[in-house]
Amino acid sequence: MSEQIPMTRCGYVAIIGPPNAGKSTLMNAVIGERLSIVTPKPHTTRTRVLGIITDPNRHTQVIFLDTPGIVKQPRYRLQDAMGKQIGRGLKEADIVLALYDFGRGDAEVINLTREVAESGQVPVIHVLNKIDLAGEREIDMYPWPEGTIKISALAQLGLNDLGEAIRNSLPVGPYLYPEDTLADQPERFFVAELIRETIFDRMKKEIPYTTAVMIDDFIERKPKDFIRVTILVDHDSQKGIMIGKQGAALRDIGRISRDKIEAFLGRGVFLELFVKVKKDWMKKDADLRDLGYLES
Repeated sequence: MSEQIPMTRCGYVAIIGPPNAGKSTLMNAVIGERLSIVTPKPHTTRTRVLGIITDPNRHTQVIFLDTPGIVKQPRYRLQDAMGKQIGRGLKEADIVLALYDFGRGDAEVINLTREVAESGQVPVIHVLNKIDLAGEREIDMYPWPEGTIKISALAQLGLNDLGEAIRNSLPVGPYLYPEDTLADQPERFFVAELIRETIFDRMKKEIPYTTAVMIDDFIERKPKDFIRVTILVDHDSQKGIMIGKQGAALRDIGRISRDKIEAFLGRGVFLELFVKVKKDWMKKDADLRDLGYLES
């Protein structure tokens, strides 16, 4: 008598929610690798980041789609493009994971997130993140949808319960990726994201949201890879701030970014950074397409 092959489950899970709710932190915690940009600033995720986790013991493969934060009224073309990325994620998803922020319990944010999550025809799992902020206090679940799962992505609380809920909702089917695959984006995408993360962290409020990173060259070679990068800013004054006195700020960004990139790639890199002014890039379709925020 032949041994029965275990039934596998596989599917796409779109993580949606308001800006800074912890979507990227959750995906990174579940995947076990830093695949998505994580900073204290809202709106840092601009495109879908696909991360993959395969659990051979549970015969399950989950393909996560990290999406930009939900904005009620887009104020410029980039936010409109980010909204389209959310729409694409919802169309591809077998499950929608609606993530709420424990620190933002206002009805408007909750209702908008729920409305977007439930706009499709697939199961929705409602998740309340950042419960570690409650400390020892009992959490009143009244503002959030019934059946919401409580977690802390940062403190890694409740992730087993969330994992079971996802697995139970996944469709039966074969794996779509090899078991050792973590993501389907090229290395240069993650290099750009790590540099952008460093800029947001390092510059604080000095450089606004109007910053983008372009990989001009990515050459694998010995003993170190060569990476040339252009950092786009919106105004001349921002270029001076980004570079800093005698280039000190840009050198600091380069040093921190290089350490992150080498840790991510597992090999040495030579990193060259340049700063270029490109006015109103956030408002122009051609620039947004070049940067990968709009489809060609």
